[in-house]
Amino acid sequence: MIIRLLITTIISTSAMTLFSYLISENFKKLYKEPVLLKLILDRCNITVSEFLQSIYAWVIHYIIGFIFVFGYYLLWDNKIVPLTILSGLYMGAVCGIIGIISWIIMFRFSGFYKKASDKGYYLQLFFAHVIFGLTAFLVYTNI
Repeated sequence: MIIRLLITTIISTSAMTLFSYLISENFKKLYKEPVLLKLILDRCNITVSEFLQSIYAWVIHYIIGFIFVFGYYLLWDNKIVPLTILSGLYMGAVCGIIGIISWIIMFRFSGFYKKASDKGYYLQLFFAHVIFGLTAFLVYTNI
């Protein structure tokens, strides 16, 4: 089961991140979650090299993805939520809202006040999480 959850996490988080990177490039905005996490780590005076900050940021990003996938698994496996494509989309939307609230808090805590009010970032973040939820469903049900 853990392998199934890890594969689902890697593919879902990667799909979401790819979407964010594409939107970031298309709109010439910084919407790349791992890069933003690295900047937050830097602002929090984490005293490690920039390379390690980048590694930490990517690891944190995938750990959060695993937490979401594990939550999906608990809901699906315990039949609290039906294992359907619609539930994947809905749970992705819920995770999008959780993600938006979390980023607002992280931006404010780290002093990125301008970024904390960037509605475009939060809109793409919401859709990135919907993609995450849809991908999680598709991967989880096909391995």
